[in-house]
Amino acid sequence: MDHDHDVYNTTRREFLRLAGGLALGGGMSGLLPGGAWAAGSDAPEKKEVRIGFIPLTDCASVVMAAVNKFDEKYGIRIIPTKEASWASVRDKLVNGELDAAHVLYGLVYGVQMGVGGPKKDMNVLMTLNNNGQAITLSNQLRDKGAIDGASLAKLVAKREREYTFAQTFPTGTHAMWLYYWLAAQGINPMKDVKTITVPPPQMVANMRVGNMDGYCVGEPWNNRAIVDNIGFTAVTTQDIWTDHPEKVLGTTAEWVAKYPNTARAMTAAIIEAGRWIDASLSNKQKTADTIASKAYVNTDSEVIVARMLGRYNNGLPGAQNRTWDDRNAMKFFNDGMAPFPYLSDGMWFMTQHKRWGLLKDEPDYLAVAKKVNRIDIYRQAAAAAGAAVPKSDMRSSKLIDGTVWDGKDPKKYAASFKVRA
Repeated sequence: MDHDHDVYNTTRREFLRLAGGLALGGGMSGLLPGGAWAAGSDAPEKKEVRIGFIPLTDCASVVMAAVNKFDEKYGIRIIPTKEASWASVRDKLVNGELDAAHVLYGLVYGVQMGVGGPKKDMNVLMTLNNNGQAITLSNQLRDKGAIDGASLAKLVAKREREYTFAQTFPTGTHAMWLYYWLAAQGINPMKDVKTITVPPPQMVANMRVGNMDGYCVGEPWNNRAIVDNIGFTAVTTQDIWTDHPEKVLGTTAEWVAKYPNTARAMTAAIIEAGRWIDASLSNKQKTADTIASKAYVNTDSEVIVARMLGRYNNGLPGAQNRTWDDRNAMKFFNDGMAPFPYLSDGMWFMTQHKRWGLLKDEPDYLAVAKKVNRIDIYRQAAAAAGAAVPKSDMRSSKLIDGTVWDGKDPKKYAASFKVRA
């Protein structure tokens, strides 16, 4: 522990020295007494921050930053506030009722580009998690022989009736995973099936009464469908894109401009919380027990913890049943790789918004991502938290259909898909 403590203190001292120097354009002259910023102080301008969240397992690092008091270390108090829907999160961010939020990556870019609601300049401060979502199909589909992508495609092609699939927000991550997976099976989500929007905690109840045949959502609402015997897991999102970006810590550009020190403190506290969650199985168990309560996710701890620990069961009966330990289950830290707001991740959502006709014009993908993803603030926060930072602002990934995304030619990539709007 002492060694870690020394590393942390050294990192923080170095960070303050560099930051102070940068603020005045160089050298030690930037430091004021007590390691303050040249602009006056590195103290947070706002001591209390209201961070909105939706009842999902991946709100965990925001909640644990408050519960474990990582926030106090950085001179702030995080107040997690439970919201009913992603539309409500969007509206409260835009009108300033929330300081920041646990929010869908694609929602932030949708607001930035004025897609599906108000247009406002937004910022992504960090990625909250990778992986850990899934697509659930109903037991009725199973009884018709649709248990995976290929068998679902055959059923949809018969056109016996219109099949309905739910996602959680039109520009959000779940919509993009659902559309990407359907398209990879040759099913056009805009033409061959009907898609609807349902808030995450309402997915299970809606499937129970037959409002949809399948849905894409975050945990624990896929595992809950299995426990309640109304559906099964057809595919996990980590199978669609391993270590995909998911929720982010999002806010408005205006808020960050007004409270830069607070933005940095909040980001550092949540980086620390994510590292703590990922550090051990017992920390994950404690996290599941905490977020299971009524104030947060409001479901049984066992339903949350299984998939948080990577213990998966697909929920199919008999010979089709499969259980596995998923090494790509939800990650909050992953040696500093998970929370980094890669520019290529932000750009990917815009390529899919373009693919599905949500964006009419071709954006300047890289310029927009550089504006939205505040890598500058993230690097400062990571230095304060003693977290490693990836060498590059871009990364390369191979998705379920074999295509590689590396952010190098987003325009070509967006136009390359056979199945599109």
